Amino acid sequence: MELVEVIPNRLHMLRFPIGQAYLWQDEGALTLIDAGYAGSADAIEGAIRSLGLAPERLGLIVLTHCHRDHVGAAGELAARWGAEVAAHRLDAPVIRGEQPVPEPVLLDWEVPLYAHGLTVPEAPPTPVDRELLDGEVLPFGGGAVVVHAPGHTPGSIGVHLPRHGVLFTGDCVAGAGQVMPGVFNVDRDQALASFRRLAALDPAVACFGHGDPWVTDTALTLRAAAEAPAHAG
Repeated sequence: MELVEVIPNRLHMLRFPIGQAYLWQDEGALTLIDAGYAGSADAIEGAIRSLGLAPERLGLIVLTHCHRDHVGAAGELAARWGAEVAAHRLDAPVIRGEQPVPEPVLLDWEVPLYAHGLTVPEAPPTPVDRELLDGEVLPFGGGAVVVHAPGHTPGSIGVHLPRHGVLFTGDCVAGAGQVMPGVFNVDRDQALASFRRLAALDPAVACFGHGDPWVTDTALTLRAAAEAPAHAG
């Protein structure tokens, strides 16, 4: 796992072989947005400690959706440090293991990529302490707004920090060399509509579920990508 600084003394990315999580630092608490692979709790704890921070300060883990590369270590980290786990109410039953992971409708070129993604260890059933709804405000980053962004999964969310100009897109948007719609969607049209909704927030920093964060001309780049004709249909 690689630790990458995004905003000094505020935001770091935890990059895994597939996908990533983000660590947000407030003065009094730490928040994780997504939680990496099952079995990666020790590596995440080590990354937190390497920044000179106490993992006991981890108070909240926000899951952008129910897929294994985002949920994996959440339960173990929460059990270690008493953190609250939050996810949208539509994905919460999947995260808990009460419902199956929704199957995506794959484009032909996505099939081998999806098979590769399934090499990530399966996430164990994970308690969800707080079921989120669109527009809720979470207590970090000066007020983190939950943005329901369905399409990748029914309960996918973005997390917007208006005070800091930061947007966590989950897998609704990807940054694999360019800004583009995320892949492996259960409803492609819905996912594109969610992309447009997130892009309209005009963030200064966009943090994706896959790919490097975008920190330059971010708002313009997101809007252009969201409206690109190649993404229609």
